[in-house]
Amino acid sequence: MALRTIRIMGDPVLAKVCKEVKEVSPRTRELINDMFDTMYEANGVGLAAPQVGILKRIVVIDVTGDDPHVLINPEILETSGEQTGQEGCLSLPGKTGVVTRPNYVRAKAYDADMQPYEIEGTELLARAIVHELEHLDGHMYVEKVEGELMNVSSLSDEDDDEDHAENAPISDDAGDAEN
Repeated sequence: MALRTIRIMGDPVLAKVCKEVKEVSPRTRELINDMFDTMYEANGVGLAAPQVGILKRIVVIDVTGDDPHVLINPEILETSGEQTGQEGCLSLPGKTGVVTRPNYVRAKAYDADMQPYEIEGTELLARAIVHELEHLDGHMYVEKVEGELMNVSSLSDEDDDEDHAENAPISDDAGDAEN
């Protein structure tokens, strides 16, 4: 297992459509393990193969830190509801933007043994599924940002200011995600 280099916005590989995976070879298993290692090292909740320079339809997601998902050749079957919140991306470090996504997602995929399964998610998991699957078709979240991209550090500064203010509102950052 090894850490892979995360491609940054502007890299042409991020704008390409990925190819379907026909079989899981030992190299594919190594890629999946490396993707998890890379995602965890970067404190992300999801990572798509093109983000590490591989044009295959593979995504890894773990929004809780102890519930990893491998999605090979994933397809969204159903969405419903709506959520609007801050979203980030490991391919655009230090930036965040407001994006509206479905609040519920049901998708089908293959696991690392090429066994079909379905995954359902709400809130952050739904956001991560949609975000990562868009990478497989050469899209990034910045195409959907409502308003301007912001620096994550400036949001942290605002949070610090609130922490020192008397009667400051308590914020819940559970909706923030870097994928």
